[in-house]
Amino acid sequence: MMKKRRISASEASLVLFLCQMISALDVPLDSKLLEELSQPPTITQQSPKDYIVDPRENIVIQCEAKGKPPPSFSWTRNGTHFDIDKDAQVTMKPNSGTLVINIMNGGKAEAYEGVYQCTARNERGAAISNNIVIRPSRSPLWTKEKLEPNQVREGDSLVLHCRPPVGLPPPIIFWMDNAFQRLPQSERVSQGLNGDLYFSNVQPEDTREDYICYARFNHTQTIQQKQPISVKVLSMDSLNDTIAANLSDTDIYGAKPVTERQPVLLTPTGSTSTKVELRGNVLLLECIAAGLPTPAIRWIKEGGELPANRTFLENFKKTLKIIDVSEADSGNYKCIARNTLGSVHHVISVTVKAAPYWITAPRNLVLSPGEDGTLICRANGNPKPSISWLANGVPIAIAPEDPSRKVDGDTIIFSQVQERSSAVYQCNASNEYGYLLANAFVNVLAEPPRILTPPNKLYQVIADSPALLDCAYFGSPKPEIEWFKGVKGSILRGNEYVFHDNGTLEIPVAQKDSTGTYTCVARNELGKIQNEVQLEIKDPTMIIKQPEYKVIQRYGQVSFECIIKHDSTLLPTVIWLKDNEELPDDERFLIGKDNLTIMNVTDKDDGTYTCIVNTTLDSVSASAVLTVVAAPPTPAIIYARPNPPFDLELTGQLERSVVLSWIPGDENNSPITNFVIEYEDGLHEPGVWHYQTEVPGTQATVQLKLSPYVNYSFRVIAVNKIGRSQPSEPSEQYLTKSATPDENPANVQGIGSEPDNLVITWESLKGFQSNGPGLQYKVSWRQKDVDDEWTSVIVANVSKYIVSGTPTFVPYEIKVQALNDLGYAPEPSEVIGHSGEDLPMVAPGNVQVYVINSTLAKVHWDPVPLKTVRGHLQGYKVYYWKVQSLSRRSRRHIEKNILTFRGNKTFGMLPGLEPYSSYKLNVRVVNGKGEGPASPDKVFKTPEGVPSSPSFLKITNPTLDSLTLEWGSPTHPNGVLTSYILKFQPINNTHELGPLVELRIPANESSLILKNLNYSTRYKFYFNAQTSVGSGSQITEEAVTIMDEAGILRPAVGAGKAMASRQVDIATQGWFIGLMCAVALLILILLIVCFIRRNKGGKYPVKEKEDAHADPEIQPMKEDDGTFGEYSDAEDHKPLKKGSRTPSDRTVKKEDSDDSLVDYGEGVNGQFNEDGSFIGQYSGKKEKEPAEGNESSEAPSPVNAMNSFV
Repeated sequence: MMKKRRISASEASLVLFLCQMISALDVPLDSKLLEELSQPPTITQQSPKDYIVDPRENIVIQCEAKGKPPPSFSWTRNGTHFDIDKDAQVTMKPNSGTLVINIMNGGKAEAYEGVYQCTARNERGAAISNNIVIRPSRSPLWTKEKLEPNQVREGDSLVLHCRPPVGLPPPIIFWMDNAFQRLPQSERVSQGLNGDLYFSNVQPEDTREDYICYARFNHTQTIQQKQPISVKVLSMDSLNDTIAANLSDTDIYGAKPVTERQPVLLTPTGSTSTKVELRGNVLLLECIAAGLPTPAIRWIKEGGELPANRTFLENFKKTLKIIDVSEADSGNYKCIARNTLGSVHHVISVTVKAAPYWITAPRNLVLSPGEDGTLICRANGNPKPSISWLANGVPIAIAPEDPSRKVDGDTIIFSQVQERSSAVYQCNASNEYGYLLANAFVNVLAEPPRILTPPNKLYQVIADSPALLDCAYFGSPKPEIEWFKGVKGSILRGNEYVFHDNGTLEIPVAQKDSTGTYTCVARNELGKIQNEVQLEIKDPTMIIKQPEYKVIQRYGQVSFECIIKHDSTLLPTVIWLKDNEELPDDERFLIGKDNLTIMNVTDKDDGTYTCIVNTTLDSVSASAVLTVVAAPPTPAIIYARPNPPFDLELTGQLERSVVLSWIPGDENNSPITNFVIEYEDGLHEPGVWHYQTEVPGTQATVQLKLSPYVNYSFRVIAVNKIGRSQPSEPSEQYLTKSATPDENPANVQGIGSEPDNLVITWESLKGFQSNGPGLQYKVSWRQKDVDDEWTSVIVANVSKYIVSGTPTFVPYEIKVQALNDLGYAPEPSEVIGHSGEDLPMVAPGNVQVYVINSTLAKVHWDPVPLKTVRGHLQGYKVYYWKVQSLSRRSRRHIEKNILTFRGNKTFGMLPGLEPYSSYKLNVRVVNGKGEGPASPDKVFKTPEGVPSSPSFLKITNPTLDSLTLEWGSPTHPNGVLTSYILKFQPINNTHELGPLVELRIPANESSLILKNLNYSTRYKFYFNAQTSVGSGSQITEEAVTIMDEAGILRPAVGAGKAMASRQVDIATQGWFIGLMCAVALLILILLIVCFIRRNKGGKYPVKEKEDAHADPEIQPMKEDDGTFGEYSDAEDHKPLKKGSRTPSDRTVKKEDSDDSLVDYGEGVNGQFNEDGSFIGQYSGKKEKEPAEGNESSEAPSPVNAMNSFV
């Protein structure tokens, strides 16, 4: 019979199980991989062991599991198979083991009480759930009872019993009155753990008839109520009044009104009791005492202290609460009740037992065929639990035999497993207080290697920082991982690399030469796979000009600089902070590209300003302090750069390291933030100082890493917020011992300069990279896929070697290895080079030309065999030139055009051809040496196109009604001209166009006389040539026929609008000149009359009206005729205001005058005359006085004047 136990939800997670395998074989958390691998079932979700359900709702018993293939589910009930197909009320969710029992449609929850267990099974094993005990909740009614009223003397103790009905789960008890208000509780009156209400002593105010005990059943959300209990407290005064007639005065008044009593325990009873609690639960101990005065409760643990942080006193210190108890909490707990008359105590002997709990729960085991492993199941408890094993839900004693399996108590040992050894094992740890059940599968997998890192993943790292290149993998057996640099580089080894167990390659200090392609190879006995990733090394972001400490007077302006240097491929963002917070939202703060400016500085701007530069890969910052002072500034602390360090000393000299120490100089009121250490190589680069490292300002010693064969000197620079100190004096020199080179030359190349040689070049090592004297290079080469043996030569410290007598353009494998007097550098990687190129041997064949249109053709050719190229194929060149124009049949100087098509292309487009022309072309192949022979010339012709515009258009010999047109043929006829098209139309002075006339002229003509035109009329001409393809671009001209002196307009042939036909220059006509003179004379007479009237003076009849008004500013117009009332110049010859106008509201200002026509000459149309009539524009602007400015005073056009009168 399986005993009760509990399993946590986390242990049911399939993914977490795969992370907890006891094996050298780890399964990465890759969703795609997890979906592909075969896996035994794992229970991921299940209902609690003790499952109390609401009898009014459907019962849902959860059972979810994962596995590959997906598991099937079955259930047992009370130890026997539960056939859900035979019960119409029970269904199982699709793709799940969860049961749904339909109670709401007629089922009864009591009929489904019992113990349920779920089994999830697939071809690799079976997992089982806990025993799930299903019980419907119960909330029974209170039994009816007759409650007698409680009468108690004042000062006595009292217990009101609740005795709630037994429910499932137990109810929550509380006391209330008829108004549903909780009864107040205190040290004197309180509720016990059993729900009873305890009075240590009663008082008259305790008298009431509605002490009601309530039981709340949370599962069914119901509340049951006990009948009210009545309490009547009999005070001593009332008792004395009752018996006064039978007792003497001395007896009555000599007694105390209330008798004080020493404490007596109401619960628990007796002097000792026992309590058993389970490990991990909450321990509740209670002592409630009667007495007057009300006793105080105190708790102690005999022979020890109450556990700190887990002990709480509740219910006015009557309840001792200890959470998360353990076996160490067992012992005797004493409660002491004390008042002024004495004390009483009670000892509770507590024993902490323990249901089983895990020491080592079994964890999933993933093995490869032939491997060994163990499942360990260790649990503890009080009493100690027994351990039993099941295999696929069956006791292991009766399970099928597995020769690879051996059970040894709480351990199962597996040896030489095979795929058939896969199964799910259950460990059951149980004692009298409960049980634990854990599923753990053994999954035997045989899988070839897989690399889970995406291919060609790009890693970007800042120089001198660690680079981590991932190679997440899986395979069974566990694959071996190797890393290579480059496509065919050698395997990576050495101290400069760290190889992690998860496949990650770490380059602790990535340099610029670390850039490149890295290949990860995973292999086991079932296969091999590789993946490439890319590494790019970026320059670090630096602040090359940092903000500096500033002292600024109040209301001044200050600027902090922050000039940065960064990798060109990274986009930096600059953020400014004040006192490590965002800048104030104030327009006085101006952020520029390289600076922060604060305008109108105030005291609140005082603080530390930080410039932070962020890129996607790194971040740097620099800070400066701003001190705001009053004006004039008070004497302030002088902040300056620190003094240089001194007394540099070298100790602990080793081959590759040395310890440098120094004494810091004066910091000059600004703490030193860091020290920068620089070195000089007196052997290879004397006088040049290089950055070595830097340390915090609190450190005055550092261990430095050294390179061999370098004569080191060191100096130290101190840095504070103000800036950098001068360098210290150099330290003593230290010459490190020689060693073999650590690295080989970079940028090895093989490129031939002649057809029969191979020039091998490389970047020489720098002096300190030689690691010793006698630096040389071993240059090796062999013809790829031809030679097995390398040919080698050792050369001096040069950067080039020429191999002669090579075949033309063949690939060579090349490597260059550094060496010195102590030995060779590590084996170098190989590169591929080629011997020299020669000119191509053959020309492209099968050259074809396809003419697309008159200016574009497409040429095709067959590629030449690569072996005849004799070099790197760079492309093809097409030479083409115009032989002659088909329209003119005249040859000209031949100018060849060249188009280059890169790569192995076999066609190209020839743009910009001239129409109707004959062309030739040929094609040549190009390599690094030059061009090959030309293909035979190919002739092709372009079709006709539209011509260019005529070379010129001249209009001569204008007469009254005719014009002569002359033109030149198009510069580029682009075909055979068929005709010319002439279009023309008249234009009047308002730029209106008349009807358009079109004429077609034979192609052999070069002039034309147009007759029957209008007199004195401007014409616009449009002229273009045509071929059979269409019309070319046009040329335009304008011309005017001469004036008819008789002034007679004859009808025009093809004339347009009437307005356009009447446009005759009448300014020279005699009748028009006479008319203009008459108009000018009339205007002069009118001006003289107005001048006389304005200077007469005196009052008009309207003067009396003006005097009758207090405000003469505005005078109304007469309503009958719209004219102004009579006006008197009260100021005597006050000058008229220039530019006055009649307002739109029919009023006029006092100082304005409309009596004169002087202002009508302003050139504004639509003014009123003196009689209110409207006149048009009949003159230009009047002349202004010199003081009025330099406005135009040009004479009016007589044509416009004439038109205005018409």
